[in-house]
Amino acid sequence: MNRYQFLLLMVAHLFFSCSEREERVNPPSRPHIVFLLADDLGYGELGSYGQKLIHTPVLDELARKGIRFTNFYAGSPICGPSRAVILTGKHSASSTIRGNIGYHPEREVFARVALKPDEMTLGEMLREAGYQTAFIGKWHLDDCNVETWAHHRGFDFAVQEQFGTCPGGIVYDERMHWINGKQDSIFYDQTAYDCLDEFRTEIALDYLDGLDLADPIFLFMSYRAPHAHEKTVGDKDLYADQGWPEIERTHAAKITLLDKQVGRLLDKLTEMGVLDNTLIVFTSDNGAQGEQGHDHTFFQSTGELRGRKRDTYEGGLRVPALAFWAGNTKPGTVDDTPLSGQDFMPTFAEVAGIKVPDQTNGVSFAPVLFGRDPKPRDYLVWEFNMYGKPSTNFRQAVRIGTMKGVRYGVDSSMELYDLAQDISESSDISDQYPELVRKMEDIVQKEHVPNPHFPYGGYSAILGAE
Repeated sequence: MNRYQFLLLMVAHLFFSCSEREERVNPPSRPHIVFLLADDLGYGELGSYGQKLIHTPVLDELARKGIRFTNFYAGSPICGPSRAVILTGKHSASSTIRGNIGYHPEREVFARVALKPDEMTLGEMLREAGYQTAFIGKWHLDDCNVETWAHHRGFDFAVQEQFGTCPGGIVYDERMHWINGKQDSIFYDQTAYDCLDEFRTEIALDYLDGLDLADPIFLFMSYRAPHAHEKTVGDKDLYADQGWPEIERTHAAKITLLDKQVGRLLDKLTEMGVLDNTLIVFTSDNGAQGEQGHDHTFFQSTGELRGRKRDTYEGGLRVPALAFWAGNTKPGTVDDTPLSGQDFMPTFAEVAGIKVPDQTNGVSFAPVLFGRDPKPRDYLVWEFNMYGKPSTNFRQAVRIGTMKGVRYGVDSSMELYDLAQDISESSDISDQYPELVRKMEDIVQKEHVPNPHFPYGGYSAILGAE
Protein backbone atom coordinates (compact mmCIF):
# COMPACT_ATOMS: atom_id res chain seq x y z
CA MET A 1 0.00 0.00 0.00
CA ASN A 2 1.33 3.48 -0.84
CA ARG A 3 0.88 6.58 1.31
CA TYR A 4 -2.08 7.85 -0.77
CA GLN A 5 -3.92 4.56 -0.36
CA PHE A 6 -3.16 4.56 3.34
CA LEU A 7 -4.66 8.04 3.73
CA LEU A 8 -7.81 6.90 1.91
CA LEU A 9 -8.10 3.98 4.32
CA MET A 10 -7.72 6.37 7.24
CA VAL A 11 -10.42 8.69 5.90
CA ALA A 12 -12.81 5.75 5.48
CA HIS A 13 -12.03 4.47 8.98
CA LEU A 14 -12.67 7.87 10.53
CA PHE A 15 -15.82 8.56 8.50
CA PHE A 16 -17.55 5.36 9.52
CA SER A 17 -16.45 5.55 13.15
CA CYS A 18 -17.57 9.19 13.46
CA SER A 19 -20.88 8.58 11.67
CA GLU A 20 -21.84 6.08 14.35
CA ARG A 21 -21.62 8.71 17.07
CA GLU A 22 -23.91 11.61 17.79
CA GLU A 23 -22.10 14.75 16.66
CA ARG A 24 -20.86 16.81 19.60
CA VAL A 25 -18.71 19.91 19.89
CA ASN A 26 -17.66 19.90 23.55
CA PRO A 27 -14.26 18.44 24.45
CA PRO A 28 -14.26 15.33 26.66
CA SER A 29 -14.15 15.88 30.41
CA ARG A 30 -11.80 12.93 30.77
CA PRO A 31 -8.24 13.48 29.62
CA HIS A 32 -6.68 12.02 26.54
CA ILE A 33 -3.90 9.55 27.36
CA VAL A 34 -0.78 9.21 25.22
CA PHE A 35 1.59 6.43 26.22
CA LEU A 36 5.08 6.49 24.70
CA LEU A 37 7.18 3.33 25.04
CA ALA A 38 10.84 3.19 23.99
CA ASP A 39 12.45 -0.16 23.17
CA ASP A 40 15.56 -1.01 25.27
CA LEU A 41 16.25 2.57 26.40
CA GLY A 42 18.55 2.53 29.42
CA TYR A 43 18.14 4.46 32.66
CA GLY A 44 21.05 6.74 31.81
CA GLU A 45 20.29 7.49 28.15
CA LEU A 46 18.33 10.74 28.57
CA GLY A 47 19.88 14.07 29.47
CA SER A 48 17.45 14.41 32.37
CA TYR A 49 18.89 11.17 33.78
CA GLY A 50 22.52 12.22 33.47
CA GLN A 51 23.39 11.47 29.84
CA LYS A 52 26.15 13.83 28.62
CA LEU A 53 26.75 12.81 25.01
CA ILE A 54 23.38 11.90 23.49
CA HIS A 55 21.03 14.84 22.98
CA THR A 56 17.37 14.46 24.02
CA PRO A 57 16.04 18.03 24.27
CA VAL A 58 12.33 17.22 23.85
CA LEU A 59 12.20 14.56 26.55
CA ASP A 60 14.41 16.67 28.82
CA GLU A 61 11.94 19.53 28.45
CA LEU A 62 9.10 17.12 29.23
CA ALA A 63 10.94 16.20 32.43
CA ARG A 64 11.32 19.88 33.34
CA LYS A 65 7.62 20.54 32.74
CA GLY A 66 6.36 17.44 34.52
CA ILE A 67 7.48 14.56 36.75
CA ARG A 68 10.70 12.59 36.49
CA PHE A 69 10.51 9.23 38.27
CA THR A 70 13.79 7.93 39.68
CA ASN A 71 12.60 4.57 41.04
CA PHE A 72 10.48 3.36 38.13
CA TYR A 73 10.89 -0.26 37.05
CA ALA A 74 10.06 -2.23 33.93
CA GLY A 75 7.80 -5.20 34.54
CA SER A 76 10.51 -7.50 33.21
CA PRO A 77 14.08 -7.15 31.92
CA ILE A 78 13.04 -8.10 28.35
CA CYS A 79 10.55 -6.99 25.70
CA GLY A 80 7.58 -9.39 25.57
CA PRO A 81 7.09 -10.02 29.30
CA SER A 82 7.50 -6.33 30.12
CA ARG A 83 4.81 -5.39 27.60
CA ALA A 84 2.52 -8.08 29.00
CA VAL A 85 2.87 -6.50 32.45
CA ILE A 86 2.03 -3.06 31.02
CA LEU A 87 -0.98 -4.24 29.00
CA THR A 88 -2.55 -6.45 31.71
CA GLY A 89 -1.49 -4.82 34.96
CA LYS A 90 -0.11 -8.10 36.36
CA HIS A 91 3.44 -8.42 37.65
CA SER A 92 5.76 -10.86 35.93
CA ALA A 93 5.42 -13.66 38.48
CA SER A 94 1.69 -13.80 37.73
CA SER A 95 1.49 -12.76 34.07
CA THR A 96 0.88 -15.03 31.09
CA ILE A 97 4.11 -14.08 29.29
CA ARG A 98 7.37 -14.42 31.27
CA GLY A 99 9.92 -14.80 28.46
CA ASN A 100 10.13 -13.93 24.77
CA ILE A 101 9.41 -17.58 24.03
CA GLY A 102 7.83 -20.25 26.18
CA TYR A 103 7.33 -24.00 26.22
CA HIS A 104 4.15 -25.47 24.71
CA PRO A 105 3.83 -28.89 26.37
CA GLU A 106 0.98 -30.05 24.11
CA ARG A 107 3.29 -29.70 21.07
CA GLU A 108 6.60 -30.12 22.89
CA VAL A 109 8.03 -27.01 21.24
CA PHE A 110 9.30 -23.59 22.26
CA ALA A 111 7.46 -20.71 20.60
CA ARG A 112 5.90 -17.34 21.28
CA VAL A 113 3.13 -17.15 23.89
CA ALA A 114 0.16 -14.83 23.44
CA LEU A 115 -2.00 -13.09 26.01
CA LYS A 116 -5.04 -15.09 27.03
CA PRO A 117 -8.38 -14.07 25.50
CA ASP A 118 -9.90 -13.51 28.93
CA GLU A 119 -7.16 -11.12 30.06
CA MET A 120 -8.25 -7.51 29.81
CA THR A 121 -5.77 -5.17 28.12
CA LEU A 122 -5.33 -1.43 28.51
CA GLY A 123 -6.97 -1.01 25.12
CA GLU A 124 -10.01 -3.06 26.08
CA MET A 125 -10.33 -1.30 29.43
CA LEU A 126 -10.26 2.18 27.94
CA ARG A 127 -12.34 1.35 24.87
CA GLU A 128 -15.10 0.10 27.18
CA ALA A 129 -14.83 3.47 28.92
CA GLY A 130 -15.53 5.33 25.68
CA TYR A 131 -11.97 6.05 24.57
CA GLN A 132 -10.89 5.98 20.94
CA THR A 133 -8.01 3.53 21.12
CA ALA A 134 -5.00 3.24 18.84
CA PHE A 135 -1.80 1.21 18.88
CA ILE A 136 1.14 1.82 16.57
CA GLY A 137 4.41 -0.12 16.53
CA LYS A 138 5.78 -3.22 18.22
CA TRP A 139 3.15 -5.47 19.84
CA HIS A 140 5.10 -8.65 20.75
CA LEU A 141 2.20 -10.19 22.70
CA ASP A 142 0.83 -12.46 20.03
CA ASP A 143 1.33 -15.62 18.01
CA CYS A 144 0.37 -16.63 14.46
CA ASN A 145 -3.35 -16.32 15.23
CA VAL A 146 -4.44 -12.85 14.08
CA GLU A 147 -7.00 -12.81 16.91
CA THR A 148 -4.06 -12.25 19.29
CA TRP A 149 -2.89 -9.14 17.43
CA ALA A 150 -3.40 -5.62 18.79
CA HIS A 151 -6.52 -4.77 16.76
CA HIS A 152 -8.37 -7.70 18.31
CA ARG A 153 -7.15 -6.83 21.81
CA GLY A 154 -8.93 -3.53 22.32
CA PHE A 155 -7.45 -1.15 19.78
CA ASP A 156 -9.88 0.35 17.26
CA PHE A 157 -6.96 1.33 15.05
CA ALA A 158 -3.81 -0.77 15.16
CA VAL A 159 -0.71 -0.77 12.98
CA GLN A 160 1.89 -3.31 14.01
CA GLU A 161 4.91 -5.15 12.74
CA GLN A 162 5.02 -8.93 12.57
CA PHE A 163 7.97 -11.30 12.29
CA GLY A 164 8.99 -14.94 12.01
CA THR A 165 7.31 -17.86 10.27
CA CYS A 166 3.86 -19.35 10.71
CA PRO A 167 2.04 -22.50 9.55
CA GLY A 168 1.23 -22.63 5.89
CA GLY A 169 4.63 -21.36 4.81
CA ILE A 170 3.90 -17.78 5.89
CA VAL A 171 7.07 -15.74 6.39
CA TYR A 172 6.67 -12.23 7.77
CA ASP A 173 8.87 -9.31 6.73
CA GLU A 174 9.35 -7.00 9.74
CA ARG A 175 9.22 -3.99 7.44
CA MET A 176 5.60 -4.70 6.56
CA HIS A 177 3.18 -3.11 9.01
CA TRP A 178 -0.24 -4.69 9.31
CA ILE A 179 -3.32 -2.51 9.66
CA ASN A 180 -6.21 -3.63 11.87
CA GLY A 181 -5.18 -7.25 11.90
CA LYS A 182 -4.76 -8.16 8.26
CA GLN A 183 -7.28 -5.76 6.79
CA ASP A 184 -4.45 -4.01 4.99
CA SER A 185 -0.73 -3.30 5.23
CA ILE A 186 1.82 -0.55 4.63
CA PHE A 187 5.49 -1.16 3.87
CA TYR A 188 8.32 0.63 5.66
CA ASP A 189 10.70 1.90 2.98
CA GLN A 190 13.93 2.51 4.89
CA THR A 191 15.26 4.81 2.15
CA ALA A 192 12.40 7.27 2.65
CA TYR A 193 12.83 7.95 6.38
CA ASP A 194 15.55 8.79 8.88
CA CYS A 195 14.38 5.96 11.12
CA LEU A 196 11.55 3.52 11.71
CA ASP A 197 10.07 5.76 14.39
CA GLU A 198 9.66 8.58 11.87
CA PHE A 199 7.58 6.22 9.70
CA ARG A 200 5.43 5.22 12.68
CA THR A 201 5.01 8.82 13.76
CA GLU A 202 3.72 9.70 10.27
CA ILE A 203 1.05 7.03 10.75
CA ALA A 204 0.14 8.48 14.14
CA LEU A 205 -0.12 12.03 12.80
CA ASP A 206 -2.38 10.88 9.95
CA TYR A 207 -4.53 9.02 12.46
CA LEU A 208 -4.87 12.04 14.74
CA ASP A 209 -5.75 14.39 11.90
CA GLY A 210 -9.35 13.23 11.53
CA LEU A 211 -10.39 12.08 14.99
CA ASP A 212 -13.64 13.10 16.65
CA LEU A 213 -12.27 15.14 19.54
CA ALA A 214 -15.56 14.90 21.43
CA ASP A 215 -14.38 11.50 22.66
CA PRO A 216 -11.16 10.97 24.62
CA ILE A 217 -8.15 9.38 22.90
CA PHE A 218 -5.86 6.62 24.10
CA LEU A 219 -2.81 6.43 21.85
CA PHE A 220 -0.14 3.79 22.55
CA MET A 221 3.04 4.60 20.61
CA SER A 222 5.34 1.59 20.72
CA TYR A 223 8.63 2.90 19.35
CA ARG A 224 11.57 0.90 18.00
CA ALA A 225 14.57 2.90 19.24
CA PRO A 226 17.11 2.11 20.42
CA HIS A 227 16.63 -1.65 19.85
CA ALA A 228 19.64 -3.31 18.19
CA HIS A 229 17.58 -4.81 15.35
CA GLU A 230 17.27 -1.39 13.76
CA LYS A 231 20.82 -1.64 12.49
CA THR A 232 20.99 1.61 10.54
CA VAL A 233 19.37 5.02 10.31
CA GLY A 234 18.87 7.30 7.32
CA ASP A 235 20.57 10.28 8.93
CA LYS A 236 24.26 9.58 8.35
CA ASP A 237 25.41 13.03 9.52
CA LEU A 238 24.06 12.98 13.06
CA TYR A 239 27.06 12.63 15.42
CA ALA A 240 29.36 11.89 12.46
CA ASP A 241 31.78 14.53 13.75
CA GLN A 242 32.29 12.72 17.07
CA GLY A 243 34.67 10.05 15.85
CA TRP A 244 32.70 7.28 17.52
CA PRO A 245 32.55 3.71 16.14
CA GLU A 246 29.69 3.53 13.63
CA ILE A 247 27.67 1.14 15.81
CA GLU A 248 27.80 3.68 18.66
CA ARG A 249 27.03 6.64 16.39
CA THR A 250 23.98 4.78 15.12
CA HIS A 251 22.87 3.96 18.66
CA ALA A 252 23.09 7.60 19.73
CA ALA A 253 21.37 8.76 16.54
CA LYS A 254 18.44 6.41 17.13
CA ILE A 255 17.82 7.94 20.55
CA THR A 256 18.06 11.54 19.33
CA LEU A 257 15.81 10.76 16.36
CA LEU A 258 13.30 9.14 18.73
CA ASP A 259 13.36 12.32 20.80
CA LYS A 260 12.62 14.29 17.61
CA GLN A 261 9.59 12.09 16.83
CA VAL A 262 8.20 12.62 20.32
CA GLY A 263 8.51 16.34 19.65
CA ARG A 264 6.57 16.03 16.41
CA LEU A 265 3.78 14.20 18.20
CA LEU A 266 3.60 16.79 20.99
CA ASP A 267 3.51 19.56 18.37
CA LYS A 268 0.55 17.82 16.70
CA LEU A 269 -1.33 17.59 20.00
CA THR A 270 -0.67 21.30 20.53
CA GLU A 271 -1.87 22.11 17.02
CA MET A 272 -5.05 20.11 17.68
CA GLY A 273 -5.63 22.08 20.88
CA VAL A 274 -5.71 18.98 23.08
CA LEU A 275 -2.29 18.93 24.77
CA ASP A 276 -3.60 20.77 27.85
CA ASN A 277 -6.10 17.95 28.40
CA THR A 278 -3.68 15.10 27.73
CA LEU A 279 -1.72 12.92 30.11
CA ILE A 280 1.63 12.14 28.48
CA VAL A 281 3.62 9.19 29.86
CA PHE A 282 7.02 8.12 28.54
CA THR A 283 9.07 5.11 29.61
CA SER A 284 11.09 2.12 28.35
CA ASP A 285 10.21 -1.56 28.23
CA ASN A 286 13.45 -2.67 29.94
CA GLY A 287 17.04 -1.65 30.61
CA ALA A 288 19.79 -0.83 28.12
CA GLN A 289 20.71 -3.34 25.43
CA GLY A 290 24.23 -4.38 24.53
CA GLU A 291 23.69 -6.33 21.32
CA GLN A 292 24.85 -6.48 17.68
CA GLY A 293 28.24 -5.10 18.73
CA HIS A 294 26.95 -2.13 20.73
CA ASP A 295 28.68 -1.62 24.09
CA HIS A 296 26.18 -0.44 26.70
CA THR A 297 29.01 1.11 28.71
CA PHE A 298 30.13 3.37 25.84
CA PHE A 299 27.55 6.04 26.76
CA GLN A 300 27.12 4.82 30.35
CA SER A 301 23.63 3.77 29.30
CA THR A 302 22.69 2.39 32.71
CA GLY A 303 24.41 5.12 34.71
CA GLU A 304 25.72 3.62 37.94
CA LEU A 305 23.41 0.63 37.76
CA ARG A 306 24.59 -2.97 37.54
CA GLY A 307 23.54 -5.16 34.63
CA ARG A 308 21.56 -4.51 31.47
CA LYS A 309 18.68 -5.98 29.44
CA ARG A 310 17.84 -9.54 30.64
CA ASP A 311 19.26 -8.88 34.13
CA THR A 312 17.10 -8.54 37.23
CA TYR A 313 19.76 -6.27 38.67
CA GLU A 314 18.90 -2.57 38.53
CA GLY A 315 20.43 -2.01 35.08
CA GLY A 316 17.99 -4.45 33.52
CA LEU A 317 14.90 -3.23 35.37
CA ARG A 318 15.14 0.41 36.39
CA VAL A 319 14.05 2.65 33.50
CA PRO A 320 13.48 6.33 32.79
CA ALA A 321 9.86 7.41 33.23
CA LEU A 322 8.25 10.81 32.71
CA ALA A 323 4.72 12.14 33.13
CA PHE A 324 3.22 15.46 32.08
CA TRP A 325 -0.34 16.69 32.42
CA ALA A 326 -0.75 20.43 32.08
CA GLY A 327 -2.30 22.06 35.13
CA ASN A 328 -1.86 18.92 37.23
CA THR A 329 1.76 17.78 37.30
CA LYS A 330 4.01 20.26 39.04
CA PRO A 331 6.94 21.37 36.86
CA GLY A 332 10.32 19.99 37.86
CA THR A 333 8.97 17.30 40.20
CA VAL A 334 11.34 14.44 40.97
CA ASP A 335 9.56 11.46 42.51
CA ASP A 336 11.35 8.50 44.11
CA THR A 337 8.33 6.27 44.76
CA PRO A 338 9.09 2.66 43.74
CA LEU A 339 6.73 1.97 40.82
CA SER A 340 6.56 -0.60 38.03
CA GLY A 341 4.85 -1.54 34.76
CA GLN A 342 1.82 -3.15 36.40
CA ASP A 343 0.92 0.26 37.83
CA PHE A 344 -0.15 1.74 34.49
CA MET A 345 -3.47 -0.11 34.39
CA PRO A 346 -4.79 1.11 37.77
CA THR A 347 -3.36 4.58 37.11
CA PHE A 348 -5.05 4.99 33.74
CA ALA A 349 -8.29 3.58 35.17
CA GLU A 350 -8.25 6.17 37.94
CA VAL A 351 -7.41 8.98 35.51
CA ALA A 352 -10.29 7.88 33.26
CA GLY A 353 -12.66 7.69 36.21
CA ILE A 354 -13.46 3.99 35.88
CA LYS A 355 -13.24 0.93 38.08
CA VAL A 356 -9.81 -0.66 38.35
CA PRO A 357 -9.94 -4.17 36.83
CA ASP A 358 -9.80 -6.95 39.41
CA GLN A 359 -7.00 -8.72 37.52
CA THR A 360 -4.33 -6.10 38.22
CA ASN A 361 -1.97 -6.30 41.19
CA GLY A 362 -0.53 -2.88 40.45
CA VAL A 363 -0.88 0.30 42.49
CA SER A 364 -2.19 3.53 40.97
CA PHE A 365 0.30 6.39 40.93
CA ALA A 366 -2.41 8.86 39.86
CA PRO A 367 -2.06 10.64 43.25
CA VAL A 368 1.56 11.44 42.36
CA LEU A 369 0.35 13.33 39.29
CA PHE A 370 -1.46 15.69 41.67
CA GLY A 371 1.39 16.01 44.15
CA ARG A 372 0.13 13.43 46.64
CA ASP A 373 1.54 10.15 47.91
CA PRO A 374 0.26 6.92 46.34
CA LYS A 375 -1.10 4.02 48.33
CA PRO A 376 1.84 2.29 50.09
CA ARG A 377 2.91 -1.08 48.73
CA ASP A 378 4.65 -3.86 50.60
CA TYR A 379 7.06 -4.90 47.85
CA LEU A 380 7.80 -5.29 44.15
CA VAL A 381 8.59 -8.69 42.64
CA TRP A 382 9.96 -9.96 39.31
CA GLU A 383 10.29 -13.38 37.66
CA PHE A 384 11.96 -13.94 34.29
CA ASN A 385 12.41 -17.15 32.26
CA MET A 386 15.20 -16.84 29.73
CA TYR A 387 15.42 -19.67 27.20
CA GLY A 388 18.33 -22.05 27.71
CA LYS A 389 19.70 -24.84 29.87
CA PRO A 390 21.55 -22.95 32.62
CA SER A 391 19.63 -22.84 35.89
CA THR A 392 20.73 -19.22 36.26
CA ASN A 393 18.50 -18.30 33.31
CA PHE A 394 15.61 -18.33 35.78
CA ARG A 395 15.87 -14.92 37.41
CA GLN A 396 14.01 -13.29 40.26
CA ALA A 397 14.11 -10.08 42.24
CA VAL A 398 12.25 -8.47 45.14
CA ARG A 399 12.34 -4.92 46.44
CA ILE A 400 11.15 -4.05 49.96
CA GLY A 401 11.73 -0.41 50.82
CA THR A 402 15.31 0.28 49.77
CA MET A 403 16.36 -3.37 50.12
CA LYS A 404 16.67 -5.39 46.93
CA GLY A 405 16.97 -9.17 46.66
CA VAL A 406 18.27 -10.85 43.49
CA ARG A 407 18.43 -14.55 42.70
CA TYR A 408 19.64 -16.34 39.56
CA GLY A 409 18.47 -19.95 39.85
CA VAL A 410 16.10 -21.31 42.49
CA ASP A 411 18.89 -23.33 44.08
CA SER A 412 21.11 -20.26 44.41
CA SER A 413 21.31 -17.98 47.40
CA MET A 414 19.32 -14.76 47.44
CA GLU A 415 21.70 -11.81 47.20
CA LEU A 416 20.75 -8.67 49.11
CA TYR A 417 21.61 -5.02 48.49
CA ASP A 418 20.68 -1.75 50.18
CA LEU A 419 19.94 0.54 47.24
CA ALA A 420 20.02 3.62 49.47
CA GLN A 421 23.71 2.97 50.12
CA ASP A 422 24.67 0.79 47.17
CA ILE A 423 22.75 1.66 44.01
CA SER A 424 25.32 -0.31 41.97
CA GLU A 425 24.51 -3.53 43.86
CA SER A 426 28.19 -4.18 44.49
CA SER A 427 28.11 -5.35 48.12
CA ASP A 428 26.00 -8.39 48.98
CA ILE A 429 24.82 -7.98 52.59
CA SER A 430 22.56 -11.05 52.72
CA ASP A 431 24.54 -12.56 55.61
CA GLN A 432 23.66 -9.52 57.75
CA TYR A 433 19.89 -9.87 57.29
CA PRO A 434 18.99 -13.58 57.26
CA GLU A 435 15.36 -12.98 58.27
CA LEU A 436 14.83 -10.47 55.47
CA VAL A 437 16.38 -12.88 52.98
CA ARG A 438 14.01 -15.63 54.10
CA LYS A 439 11.08 -13.22 53.76
CA MET A 440 12.10 -12.41 50.19
CA GLU A 441 12.48 -16.10 49.37
CA ASP A 442 8.96 -16.64 50.68
CA ILE A 443 7.65 -13.73 48.60
CA VAL A 444 8.98 -14.99 45.26
CA GLN A 445 7.46 -18.40 45.99
CA LYS A 446 4.13 -16.96 47.16
CA GLU A 447 3.75 -14.54 44.24
CA HIS A 448 4.52 -17.17 41.60
CA VAL A 449 1.42 -18.28 39.73
CA PRO A 450 1.99 -21.65 37.99
CA ASN A 451 2.28 -21.32 34.22
CA PRO A 452 2.75 -24.31 31.88
CA HIS A 453 4.75 -22.22 29.41
CA PHE A 454 7.21 -20.92 32.01
CA PRO A 455 8.00 -23.54 34.67
CA TYR A 456 9.21 -22.39 38.04
CA GLY A 457 12.98 -22.78 38.13
CA GLY A 458 13.48 -22.56 34.36
CA TYR A 459 13.80 -25.03 31.50
CA SER A 460 16.55 -27.35 32.72
CA ALA A 461 14.04 -30.16 33.39
CA ILE A 462 12.92 -29.90 29.75
CA LEU A 463 16.20 -29.16 27.99
CA GLY A 464 18.51 -30.98 30.37
CA ALA A 465 20.65 -29.36 33.05
CA GLU A 466 23.90 -27.66 32.16
